[in-house]
Amino acid sequence: MPVHRIMRIYHFLIAFVVLLLDRLSKRLVAKDISLHDSITVIKRVLYITHVENRGAAFGIFNDSPSQWKVGLLVLFSIVALVIVSALLWKSSHTMTASAVGLSLILGGAMGNLWDRLLNGRVVDFLLVYIGSYQWPAFNVADSAIVIGAGLLVFEIIFAKAPAAEKSA
Repeated sequence: MPVHRIMRIYHFLIAFVVLLLDRLSKRLVAKDISLHDSITVIKRVLYITHVENRGAAFGIFNDSPSQWKVGLLVLFSIVALVIVSALLWKSSHTMTASAVGLSLILGGAMGNLWDRLLNGRVVDFLLVYIGSYQWPAFNVADSAIVIGAGLLVFEIIFAKAPAAEKSA
C-alpha cells in the first residue's frame, strides 16, 4: 500500500477517535449528570457541568430567537467539514502538524455537528475557572478543534519555507 494511503488512514483514524471520545463523553454526561448540575474535579478550577449550547462556539448566538439559527450552523459546519476533508485528503502524504491539526478539527466538527443534527444543540460539560474568570463551557470536540487550529498556526509560524530549507 502506498505511503500516502497509509497516512490518510491514520489521519482519518485520528478524526474518528476524536468523534468517538466526544460522543462517549457527551453521552456519559447527559446520562449521569442532570442539566446544570456539576461535579467538582479541582475546586475553584475544573468542574464537569452539564449544559447545552444552542448557539455556536462559546455560546455565541445561544440566546438568538432566530428559527434559522440551527440550520445556518449546520450548513456552516457541513461546508467546513467538506473544506477540511479536502485539505486533509490533499495534504495527507506525511504525518505533519498541519495534517494532525486538520484531523483534530475534522473529528471535533463531526462531533458537534452530530449533536446539532440530532438534538439542535450541543452538550458542553467542561467548565474551567482561572481566578475569578470563568471560561465558557466546552467539550471534547471543542478541545480538538482548538488544539487542531493551534497546530495549524504553529506550522504556519514555525515551518521553514522550501526556499529557506534549500538555502540552509
